[in-house]
Amino acid sequence: MTTHLHITSWVLAFILFGLALMFKKQGKDKPAKILQMILRLDYLLILYSGGDLIAYYFQQSYMLGEVIVKGLAGIWVIAAMEMIAVKYSKGKPVLGVWVQFAIAVLIVLVLGFGRLPFGLHFMS
Repeated sequence: MTTHLHITSWVLAFILFGLALMFKKQGKDKPAKILQMILRLDYLLILYSGGDLIAYYFQQSYMLGEVIVKGLAGIWVIAAMEMIAVKYSKGKPVLGVWVQFAIAVLIVLVLGFGRLPFGLHFMS
C-alpha cells in the first residue's frame, strides 16, 4: 500500500506550495521557481501513489463512485495550486482560484479521511 507515501507527498506539496508563494510575495523569483519545479515533481509522486490507491480500490470494489470523485478532486487540487502560482506570479487576481482550491481540498479530505476504508474515520 502507498497510503503513507501518498499522505507524505501531499503534505510536502502543501509545504512547498506555501514556501513558493512566500518567496514570490517577497520578490525572490529564483528560489520560488526552484520550489515550483520541485513541487511539480512532487505532483508526479502524488499522482503515482494516488493512482496506485485507486487501482487497489477498484480491485476490492470499494465505493467506486466516491473513489472516482476523490481522484478527480485530487487532480482539481493540483490544478488549482498551479493556477494560483501562475496567476500570482503574473499579478492577476487569484481569489476565485483560492475558493476552488479550498472547496477541492475540503472534498478530498472529507472523502479521504472520513469515508474511504483507509481513512482515519473522524466522522464515524
